[in-house]
Amino acid sequence: MNYKKYRYIIRIQYLGFRYSGWQRQPGQKTVEGMLLKTLKFILPDTPVKILGAGRTDARVSAEDGAFELFTGAEIVNIEDFIVLFNANLPADIKIISCGIVDNDFNIIKDISQKEYQYFFAYGSKNHPYSAPFMANILEDLDIDLMKKAAPLFEGYHNFKSYTVKHKENAKFQRSIKTCHISLNTKLTASFFPEKSYVLTVIGKGFLRYQIRLIMGALIQLGKGVITLDQIEASLKEDSNITQDYVAPGSGLVLHRTNFKNSKNNL
Repeated sequence: MNYKKYRYIIRIQYLGFRYSGWQRQPGQKTVEGMLLKTLKFILPDTPVKILGAGRTDARVSAEDGAFELFTGAEIVNIEDFIVLFNANLPADIKIISCGIVDNDFNIIKDISQKEYQYFFAYGSKNHPYSAPFMANILEDLDIDLMKKAAPLFEGYHNFKSYTVKHKENAKFQRSIKTCHISLNTKLTASFFPEKSYVLTVIGKGFLRYQIRLIMGALIQLGKGVITLDQIEASLKEDSNITQDYVAPGSGLVLHRTNFKNSKNNL
């Protein structure tokens, strides 16, 4: 079937709390699976295929994600298509925009930058309504020490300690432009704790679980389980340190996806 006759970039928002991640999996509810199911319903006579700009984990959300839609027929009225798509998607998934892309566009290779935000609070039990949006660490944390440590991840490093399921000949070097912790003023609600925090991480691309393992290491540092020196050592080229605490997925949000060509940043 000819899926690739027409190509579109679609920007998307979703709350990941009830999904087993982006990628379609047998017997699991996923964002990709829900999108395909809806597309086949609203475009019943058109072959379709989608390719995401990345694969978010279970319970991870996106404020500005993206995927490429390949179709066997032209979408004549894009605005009407967006309205129809959103009308048939569940309330926790929303299409923001849709635009045509050139044949040389590559939704993975053409990414220039991604920004992730990880929201968390500590010290006491959160209101249950906070659970989809914010990780809840019940123990006290040394937040000042965590703030001091976060910028250590900036720059070009070996992140072998911050991923899982190593493949043979895999490359673990990645560059992080920004990594810092600040008081959360970005995401608010009446049921959120009085004080919460956000880790902001910006880079071109990330390894599997990389941000959640970075957050996990910072939490372990804040608890006193590991030291600042151990984090510094874990980023060295010859490091064999294993970070084994993966922070919960429900605090993580893909905040922004940017592409090299500005016209694709709809």
